[in-house]
Amino acid sequence: MYYDTLDTPIGRILLVGNGEALIRVDLPDARHPRPLAPEWRRDRTALAEARRQFEAYFDGERIDFDLPLAPEGSAFRRRVWNALCDIPYASTISYAELARRIGNPKASRAVGLANGANPLAIVVPCHRVIGADGSLTGYGGGLPAKRFLLDLERRHAPAAPFALTS
Repeated sequence: MYYDTLDTPIGRILLVGNGEALIRVDLPDARHPRPLAPEWRRDRTALAEARRQFEAYFDGERIDFDLPLAPEGSAFRRRVWNALCDIPYASTISYAELARRIGNPKASRAVGLANGANPLAIVVPCHRVIGADGSLTGYGGGLPAKRFLLDLERRHAPAAPFALTS
């Protein structure tokens, strides 16, 4: 396993990979920080592409990530994480809507737990899920980071194409 850190506008994030895929992204104010394993090796080269894409994201030059990912979790959690990847850049949905999208409309609470267990913060955009009333609710990296990420995306969202109407 390899790791590296990256200084960002929300603080220092931790990137962890296995040499083939990114397996973890930890934010600086994580509610449940996970320690580095003693056998992991710091390697900027192994995570260079992830660093490059994160830098472009925070610079407003990238709206999605194109990295091999290998998150570990139950089939239900992976289904939720896959659905998170379908939320467009600079958009938000509610936990109830996310539950509906995975075909289990009564599972809002379980969806929230899966969202909170997302090991690939930002890449798998769990920050785009908000409360049904539009409020910013729970985020493993803290609400200030969630607010920053949503504001960043809104500032850099591609403009809608101009269309002439007759």
